[in-house]
Amino acid sequence: MSYLDSVWLLIAIPLVSAGVLLVLGRRADRWGHWLGCASVGVAFVLGLSYFITLRGQDDRSHSVDLYQYMPVGGLKVDVGLLFDPLSAVFVLLITGVGFLIHVYAVGYMAGDGGRRRFFGYFNLFVAAMLLLVLGNNYVMLYVGWEGVGVASYLLIAFWYTRPSAATAGKKAFVMNRVGDAALVIAIFLMFATLGSTQYADVFAGVGRLGEGTLLALGLLLLLGACGKSGQFPLQAWLPDAMEGPTPVSALIHAATMVTAGVYLIARSNPIFNANSTAQTFVVAVGALTLLIGCIIGCAKDDIKRVLAWSTVSQIGYMFLGVGLGGGAYALAIIHLLAHGFFKAGLFLGAGSVMHAMHDQTDIRRFGGLWRYMPITYGTFLVAWLAIIGLPPLSGYFTKEPIIVAAFEREGWTAWLFGWAALLGAAITAFYMTRLFWLTFHGPKRWTDDIEHPHESPPVMTVPLVLLAVGSVAAGGLMVSALSVTDWLTPVLGEHAEREAVMPHGVITALSIVFTVLGGALAWALFRNGTALVEQPAGPVVTAARKNLYTDAFNEAVFEKPGIYLTRALVYLDSKGIDGLVNALAATVGGGSGRLRRLQTGFVRSYATSILTGALLVVAAFLAVNYGWLS
Repeated sequence: MSYLDSVWLLIAIPLVSAGVLLVLGRRADRWGHWLGCASVGVAFVLGLSYFITLRGQDDRSHSVDLYQYMPVGGLKVDVGLLFDPLSAVFVLLITGVGFLIHVYAVGYMAGDGGRRRFFGYFNLFVAAMLLLVLGNNYVMLYVGWEGVGVASYLLIAFWYTRPSAATAGKKAFVMNRVGDAALVIAIFLMFATLGSTQYADVFAGVGRLGEGTLLALGLLLLLGACGKSGQFPLQAWLPDAMEGPTPVSALIHAATMVTAGVYLIARSNPIFNANSTAQTFVVAVGALTLLIGCIIGCAKDDIKRVLAWSTVSQIGYMFLGVGLGGGAYALAIIHLLAHGFFKAGLFLGAGSVMHAMHDQTDIRRFGGLWRYMPITYGTFLVAWLAIIGLPPLSGYFTKEPIIVAAFEREGWTAWLFGWAALLGAAITAFYMTRLFWLTFHGPKRWTDDIEHPHESPPVMTVPLVLLAVGSVAAGGLMVSALSVTDWLTPVLGEHAEREAVMPHGVITALSIVFTVLGGALAWALFRNGTALVEQPAGPVVTAARKNLYTDAFNEAVFEKPGIYLTRALVYLDSKGIDGLVNALAATVGGGSGRLRRLQTGFVRSYATSILTGALLVVAAFLAVNYGWLS
């Protein structure tokens, strides 16, 4: 029996903790948050031990079949787990960064009466996310997929007494159902064509599928990934999800759940490798989304919404990477891991600022906070430099190779997607520098009710410092010392540099120049602060403030026609179907009421009726026999 056979404990520990916190109720209020932190911490230690064990084995893949879940005819689905290089790095990200966010949440949620319930939902989310990445078949992935969807709904709408939070939770839940429906149809198609949903069986049978089936599978998986990862055309739910507590934004919408779509495409790489059209769709979605996120992020004034659109954009870079195929799969995963550090640091830093500023989120009302919040300022500075991709921080080592890989495509698409990635780098530097400068530098623009901004307590700042260390070192370590690309080769294939349309050194230099220019432009425009009230804006800025009219498009094309169709069906049901049924009932009821009048209770009336009936029968008999009717 192998030590890795106990990998199921990774899921069981936070799941049991969630059950304890939610079942015991208020009896666990005083210590429930520490149980929630401890469960994820133990899971991280276990995950690290499993990772070290796997590195020491020649066969870097270990499958555990726990029991048979669904034996129905030819369909046999096992509850099984797969611990391999890809799932191992996700386990470390989910539990490692997740543990730091849990600890931070102890301080952030200290004054909230529902803290114990919050940590119960947090643990439930971690357990579902671990099942998603550890399942050895698509059905187990789907169970985890739906689990994180439910947990995210509970966490986004945690402050459900606020109408905006309740609405955001429902919006996220509904939009994710669109992608989830596509994913479950893809799973049905796999079973219909290959007779299995096991990863090993599906990937081995890809060569037997026709081009049309492969394209359909790829597009269905892509739509499922777009829903969970907030990519075009299903990106509108993610910024609204900022209505949840800030630790939710850090864990779910920076480091874990929104990266599930990237994991799905990377895990399904044999399907996408077999169909270049499906890969092109992934690249196109990634390039378009990264630009949408960047442009909208420039026009937002809410600190969390800027970071939310930044997440949309950065996930777009990851989709761009996994869509490029080949070794670019690994490049996307490395950027995903580094992003988990610096984006979690940015969200938690934003929460620290909100903690000091009485929950204000408008960056136009900040300024000069570096003097009052030195630790938050220092960690935010590091995360800002990391996300814009300046060397030697992690974002440079992870985002720049994706830009280079985009220029390695064949034909004119190399120029299209490569320049889109470069333009995205420049705009990222612009809006992130604007966010950083307006928050921490320039003149004070506070409202009267904020007298003394203060640094957050150690339970919040220590995780910030550790995430800042990851923001500095994670990228370089993964690319060089840890060689994550080689580690992922057994799952994602070998990474080999190809000839680009421009020399790699030129592309790297352009990336740095674009980044510096974008940051310098933001500094020049906002070094002295910004207007405190809404200013008249041109059509481009207005469009960006309205999310490039994507919400309006969804309302016009999907929501309103759906509402009208629903109303028409309700009318048809109430006036048509119900009307027919009610008319039949009324006819029977009215007829029976009239027939009751014949039941008088008088014998003479019944005798008359019998005599009349007998005469009619005799008359009919005579008429038939003597031909009176002819």
